[in-house]
Amino acid sequence: MNTTSPRDRRPQRVAVLPGDGIGKDVTAEAVKVLEAAAERWSLPIELVHFPWSADHYLATGVSMPAGGMEDLRDNFSAVLIGAYGDPRIPDMKHAADILLGIRFQLDLYINFRPVKLYAESLCPLKGKKTTDIDFVVFRENTEGAYVGVGGNFKKGTADEIATQEEIHTRKGVERIIRAAFDWARAHGKTRVCMADKSNVMRYAHDLWQRVFWEVAKDYSGIEPSHLFVDALTLQMVRAPEQFQVIVTNNMFGDIITDLGAALQGGLGVAGSANLHPGRTSMFEPVHGSAPKYAGTGRANPVGAVLSAALLLEDLGHADAAAEIERCVAQTLRQGQTTVDLGGKMTTSQVGDLLARMVASPQTARV
Repeated sequence: MNTTSPRDRRPQRVAVLPGDGIGKDVTAEAVKVLEAAAERWSLPIELVHFPWSADHYLATGVSMPAGGMEDLRDNFSAVLIGAYGDPRIPDMKHAADILLGIRFQLDLYINFRPVKLYAESLCPLKGKKTTDIDFVVFRENTEGAYVGVGGNFKKGTADEIATQEEIHTRKGVERIIRAAFDWARAHGKTRVCMADKSNVMRYAHDLWQRVFWEVAKDYSGIEPSHLFVDALTLQMVRAPEQFQVIVTNNMFGDIITDLGAALQGGLGVAGSANLHPGRTSMFEPVHGSAPKYAGTGRANPVGAVLSAALLLEDLGHADAAAEIERCVAQTLRQGQTTVDLGGKMTTSQVGDLLARMVASPQTARV
């Protein structure tokens, strides 16, 4: 994450892709908060809205128009994206083209997931304080088990064989590990833990082992450690306070970040960033599209709002990002939440409240 001053004062164009289902609902609230921050701090943010979604795909047959990816890469500083998925498109082609397309084609190799408890009442673990759950996960985002290499033989028969390959490259493993150590050093952290399953996956995860310990030598003052992923999940529940930075592969990162979200109160309060430092990056909440809740006012916009804060931080607007996070923490502590967290507010009410709070140096009240 970029923690320096703004790159320059030229307009920083942000593509807004609300997606499907509740993605549209929560993205609208994140946009309110972004606009409030931009006005208060006079940020050079220009929001550009795109219609790419299930509705657009069903109406036009186009998921992303020709040249769309190049436009994002060349003409935008960041992408704010909502959840994708619609039962009317069983193969989810539009989601693969847009969401996965952006991750892979823009080479967003870092999936950055803060796991932070803002209100003790939200944690399912007994006796945990906000200071006990405050770590980040660096998930490798472009390799591993999600590259789509594999196939079926004799599909649909009793003799069917299915294969799914993991792909790990020295370049891919080293750059995500270095990103984790670099972030730790920049943020005053002293511990980085790598998780794998090298006791079973003796080839691919041996690469992770060798690279991790080699890279660790370049970062004096930071203690490297290793846990098998099953042990890691146990320790995340038993003693999450021991973790500061975790780095792992694509599949394991997908799993442990959902566990991390549970520790902080649920998927509705988890934001994320898909990064390639110095390039156009993408920011999204981690929950699904939940079509049955779309338009009901039940969706929690906090994950989308925190993703917008990560976006601002990456663009160099650290003060605005920190204020958004502070306002979110205050509302969660005060129970000013949607129904999933036991509150009585609607999606738009939470968004309106956060926008007012961010807009004013004097904390707003409902």
